[in-house]
Amino acid sequence: MRGLMQNWPMTLDRILAHAASTSGSRRIAMQRPDGSITASDYASLQDEAKALSAALAAYGIGLGDRIGTLLWNDLPHMTVWYGAMGIGAVVHTLNPRFDAVRLAWLINHAGDRLLVVDAQFADTLRQVADRLPTVEHIVIASGKGAALPIGTIAVSSLEDFLGAGDPSAAVWGGFDEETAAGLCYTSGTTGDPKGVLYSHRSNFLHALCSNQPNGFAIAATDVVLPIVPMFHANAWGWTYIAPMAGAGLVLPGPRLDGASLQRLIVAEGVTFAAAVPTVWQDLLRHVRETGASLGRLARVLVGGAAVPSEMVRAFREDLGIEVMHGWGMTELSPLGAISSVMPDEAALTAQEVVSRKARQGRALFPVEARIVGADDKECPHDDATPGSLQVRGPAVVRRYYGAEEDAVDAEGWFDTGDIAVIDGHGFIKLVDRAKDVVKSGGEWISSVELENHAMGCPGVRRAAVIAIPDPRWGERPLLIAECDEGDGPSDESILAHLRPLVPKYWLPERIVFASVPLGATGKIDKLALRRLFAQPLQIEAVND
Repeated sequence: MRGLMQNWPMTLDRILAHAASTSGSRRIAMQRPDGSITASDYASLQDEAKALSAALAAYGIGLGDRIGTLLWNDLPHMTVWYGAMGIGAVVHTLNPRFDAVRLAWLINHAGDRLLVVDAQFADTLRQVADRLPTVEHIVIASGKGAALPIGTIAVSSLEDFLGAGDPSAAVWGGFDEETAAGLCYTSGTTGDPKGVLYSHRSNFLHALCSNQPNGFAIAATDVVLPIVPMFHANAWGWTYIAPMAGAGLVLPGPRLDGASLQRLIVAEGVTFAAAVPTVWQDLLRHVRETGASLGRLARVLVGGAAVPSEMVRAFREDLGIEVMHGWGMTELSPLGAISSVMPDEAALTAQEVVSRKARQGRALFPVEARIVGADDKECPHDDATPGSLQVRGPAVVRRYYGAEEDAVDAEGWFDTGDIAVIDGHGFIKLVDRAKDVVKSGGEWISSVELENHAMGCPGVRRAAVIAIPDPRWGERPLLIAECDEGDGPSDESILAHLRPLVPKYWLPERIVFASVPLGATGKIDKLALRRLFAQPLQIEAVND
């Protein structure tokens, strides 16, 4: 026997429609690049998004077409977000920190038909305009009137593009909830970007589940500041969670320095904000140096990299602000676990609370997590037995975009590539990485790709990259170069070789010339290197 309830498609257009209907006048503030603030609301955002939907439909964009965005967290990005997804098109978020060559690879792999970009990135695209065969049109999100062509690709301003459609003709929804909604790429140790194709259903469920009481617990009385970029797994879901809850929304734009964020937090009465540790370190430093207030800020979410215990202590004890430590991956949409409050927390010492919050947290329902040993048997939750961390759930990737095989096993378990222990309360603690990706300020740096590029430098025989702790970025790459005998390359010659090949933030500040040890199988012995350079900050910086 089947139930007799309505089959109501969980499509993302319904989230903004709900916000416009029940919280239409709720403020959406945006910080401009010059630091000034402009504002809109959910009702106006829906109107703008529907106007864009109509313009996209008039252009010929429809179900499954990819639209690339090179934008910050701002109102134009939110307009494209819901305007494209509302008609079943796919928003492919691009990282503005990537160089032109890497952006071109991503655009081509995704098959983007149309790009919407901030004016500041137009010159970057001009460098590779002749290598973007799928791109038919580029929309500049800032500025008015005709825009200069980018290669042979037609260009228009967002205002002019919007004028091509009739907003009253826009029809949202009407497609299956499994329809693709967003495309975000992530990189592994091979350096090959992998596309994660989110569905309307997966993002809808992720937003619902993330905001349960043991999760973010955002209410209509909150004012939310997603500092984490929208090109990082949907800004961790905040583009959906805030309107779903009817909460106020503050979009920071590109100004993410401590002083700008402090002013924005106070001016807009922010109660909850989300960012990577690097951002919070800058904000804490600014507050310490100036004595500035953080206004109504009550909770901060830290993710993208491990949270330092001192950061937890500073927020909690010095400022009276609660810290939530979230863990996830692009493949998880992205939230997988969170350091939620436990019933026994009142009995813990301050240090024990800080220690617990430094863990990655407990799996948030309906995410299932387990650790398995080399024998593929599940490890006990004894906080001592490490294993490969695996997850599954309705917002976990099944297959990468363009891949021929699933990324999960027969039972749906996805291997995160991390080694972890789990305690008796279900709290996950990452103890090592099965893959040697360097996580720097919330960004991932491929050690393998950096090694391969370094070995392309004349005179470098072998190269190894390991992650070393960094007080600002969490981790930075340390390059160990084994060179040919005689006059080998210098620090600067290696950096000069790397600069045109990798994003700027990949460049190592520290290079060591030494023999690169090999293990029994002929592979680089990175464990030996980590032991050798256990005090990495004593190594002189060459690329400050």
